[in-house]
Amino acid sequence: MSVVRIANGPVNVLDLETLRELTSTLAGLSGAPALVLTGEGRAFSAGVDLKRLVEGGEAYTREFLLALGGVFQAVFDHPRPIVAAVNGHAIAGGCVIAAGCDYRFMSAGTIGVTELLVGVPFPGVALEAIRFVAGARTASLVLTGRTLKPAEAQAVGLVDEVVEPDALLAAALARAEAFAAIPAASFTMTKVALRADAKRLMGDGDVDEIIEAWTSPPVRAAIETYLSNLKRA
Repeated sequence: MSVVRIANGPVNVLDLETLRELTSTLAGLSGAPALVLTGEGRAFSAGVDLKRLVEGGEAYTREFLLALGGVFQAVFDHPRPIVAAVNGHAIAGGCVIAAGCDYRFMSAGTIGVTELLVGVPFPGVALEAIRFVAGARTASLVLTGRTLKPAEAQAVGLVDEVVEPDALLAAALARAEAFAAIPAASFTMTKVALRADAKRLMGDGDVDEIIEAWTSPPVRAAIETYLSNLKRA
């Protein structure tokens, strides 16, 4: 059984290199029996590295957003079972990555989509990944940016099971092994059918619009204000 760990600093923020490595790793495991996806250390992923985004300017932002969408698709479309072991905070992009998995365990931290609190628009591919697991609760989660503790997250569908930290990896591996025992064609065909409506709604028509919005002066100013407020907090 393959265990993939998101690893980038103390809270596993998502930057261009991390996204590209994760996409490449998942592609290389397209024939694995099943995967467990977790975070290194105390977090699953605290989301986008906003400081790097500001410092990198428009060119970096464009590359980053294309890579971010690529990771969301790579997780959501992976042909084999992926079980998330959410070991700590899973915020914004981290939450979307977890939502794209087939089953989610959580043991600590908070989870939620905080994009609008930062001031950045929510891409369609991310929205549909959240809607796939949270259904009618999606609008409330997205519009408020509320982050949830494990039991709260289970109640709205963002996670499937809450376990103690020392039992997290074992529980995720056991679920992955159970999925792997299902004939591969049967699992994959069922997974594709379950996700067909979400895939149709994801599309790729809003990519240029999203990139334009993220690189616009008002949105960049909102990101900088958010970072300044974090420093003062």
